[in-house]
Amino acid sequence: MLCAWRLGGLGSRAAALWPGRAGLRGLGAGIRAREVSTSWSPVGAAFNVKPQGRRLDLFGERRGLFGVPELSAPEGFRIAQENALRKADLLVERVCSMPPGPQTVLIFDELSDSLCRVADLADFVKIAHPERAFREAAEEACRSIGTMVEKLNTNVELYQSLQKLLADKNLVDSLDPETRRVAELFMFDFEISGIHLDKEKRKRAVELNVKILDLSNTFLMGTNFPNKIEKHLLPEHIHRNFAVTGNHVIIDGLHAEAPDDLVREAAYKIFLYPNAGQLKCLEELLSNRDLLAKLVGYSTYSHRALQGTIAKNPETVMEFLEKLSDKLSERTVKDFEMIRGMKMKLNPQNSELMPWDPPYYSGVIRAERYNIEPSLYCPFFSLGACMEGLNILFTKLLGITLYAEQPAKGEVWCEDVRKLAVVHESEGLLGYIYCDFFQRADKPHQDCHFTIRGGRLKEDGNYQLPVVVLMLNLPHSSRNSPTLLTPGMMENLFHEMGHAMHSMLGRTRYQHVTGTRCPTDFAEVPSILMEYFANDYRVVTQFARHYQTGQSLPKNMVSRLCESKKVCAAADMQLQVFYATLDQIYHGKHPLRTSTTDILRETQEKFYGLPYVPNTAWQLRFSHLVGYGAKYYSYLMSRAVASMVWKECFQQDPFNRAAGERYRREMLAHGGGKEPMLMVQGMLQKCPSIDDFVSALVSDLDLDFETFLMDSE
Repeated sequence: MLCAWRLGGLGSRAAALWPGRAGLRGLGAGIRAREVSTSWSPVGAAFNVKPQGRRLDLFGERRGLFGVPELSAPEGFRIAQENALRKADLLVERVCSMPPGPQTVLIFDELSDSLCRVADLADFVKIAHPERAFREAAEEACRSIGTMVEKLNTNVELYQSLQKLLADKNLVDSLDPETRRVAELFMFDFEISGIHLDKEKRKRAVELNVKILDLSNTFLMGTNFPNKIEKHLLPEHIHRNFAVTGNHVIIDGLHAEAPDDLVREAAYKIFLYPNAGQLKCLEELLSNRDLLAKLVGYSTYSHRALQGTIAKNPETVMEFLEKLSDKLSERTVKDFEMIRGMKMKLNPQNSELMPWDPPYYSGVIRAERYNIEPSLYCPFFSLGACMEGLNILFTKLLGITLYAEQPAKGEVWCEDVRKLAVVHESEGLLGYIYCDFFQRADKPHQDCHFTIRGGRLKEDGNYQLPVVVLMLNLPHSSRNSPTLLTPGMMENLFHEMGHAMHSMLGRTRYQHVTGTRCPTDFAEVPSILMEYFANDYRVVTQFARHYQTGQSLPKNMVSRLCESKKVCAAADMQLQVFYATLDQIYHGKHPLRTSTTDILRETQEKFYGLPYVPNTAWQLRFSHLVGYGAKYYSYLMSRAVASMVWKECFQQDPFNRAAGERYRREMLAHGGGKEPMLMVQGMLQKCPSIDDFVSALVSDLDLDFETFLMDSE
């Protein structure tokens, strides 16, 4: 999952110019590529031992978070933001007083960078730092930078300095493709604020942006809010599955994995019971997004959101989803029959298949058919072994080595955070990855990639090295064993590391398009591609060793694990098609022809197949409507592209260096500086069609005949 401080776009208070995510000056800015460092050590060993206390520093220097001197104390955020705001004022003055040319784009990018490298760092610190004072100071920095961005978004003179450049055909023709694309992206983000409109409409656009942000925050909070029911309304024997307060049972989720059918049914019906305030909030959010899209020149919010993506427009997205649904339909029916059969076997009195059943019963089928109990696998996946596996893969594919580096005093926010230097065999140091991998109180539970500072070519010719954080929630090591990962945790680690390598290798001139700063339906391709490597025996056998005996993970165990993921996978994918279609309809033509709940019911019956449950409103828990509005399809499309890249380029040999170099050159190196479909074409050596995407996804569901042969031997 990508985490980003989205300043740009519909639905943001700071609705335009600066969607970048970079880091403060410090962080090794201006460090030249280096070959060796005496402080680097092998990556595998570093993750299988507890961190030692910081080495004695004779100079006693405290460098501050991420090596930024000001951030040795919470008050440093105020200094950092004031410096950034001062610099921003100077850059605005400079760009507005100079004639248009390529330098205009460079200054816009530097302006974006100076603000984002405070905002992005602060955005991470405000949710991840264990100390409240740091979190609050970071929150205030985000607000301060956001206010400045609002001001810039409505600065007509600043807008006109970019407009003059893009209106001059000779100047535009003289720009290289990346510079031209970045200029157009800045203009696109600018105009979403309505700055090109007359004064009254511009004021209206700003008001709508503010309202949309407030509604988004309110809706997001409501998606997780628990529901409660009086105790006497639920059978007493299921009370123990939930929290109980006084006379009420508190339902805080769907309890999808609970073995008791009644527990899952109760959780589903109570947690998804419609809340009138949340319903009104969603309706207003969708309506205001539509109003803003129309105000700035789009027929629907979806048309605006899909500009510049692989799909390009909602018509293509719907064609993709409908064709995929058609191809999946027979397989989905068979999956539901299989799930229904298992339910009948375990619960003959009540065998009707309901929406709360598939996650649990598909898990039962998986376990029964393939014997993939996680505890059998964990001893082979120590964290150190998995990190060494990533290191081996990156070395063979890309000539890159990960080294553990001792952080300076005050550089990390928790002592178990590890710092990795990413080093290329000939180019030297490429950037840093901070690994915040372990559980702690009040830490967010999602697995995420944060860009702290994006890469860019600086005026002095040096490259600003990218810095990212990977955040996971792994168990700590114990006295008797290192941290051991389940297969799911191992795959998540590979997935997030895919984002990190995109950030490290996106060698763009401009930070505005660095690394993962690219269209949503392309951004997940590198991370999903890493899942294919994580599920290939030739890759896994390089590192999966029993932490006590050193025994390799047997091939049939890897094969069983991979094949088990295909159990009921068509039904799982069909569910994603349903969610993505719902998202498109909600962000399509307005006013909506009926209520959001009626649309949910119709779409569920057409695109999923299991009955809608009366008096439920799943859409009110659909948190992705905020961050992925009109773009929920992106995960499916990214998976289709990743599948094609895997099959065409790596399936035959997952360590093919020539394919790895081509992958870097054609896909990773450009960040968002090149049209996504052109990057896909460059990699695949052809322009894939919607049918190609659909076929790639469906063919991934086919069982591997070899596994059956191996298991029958």
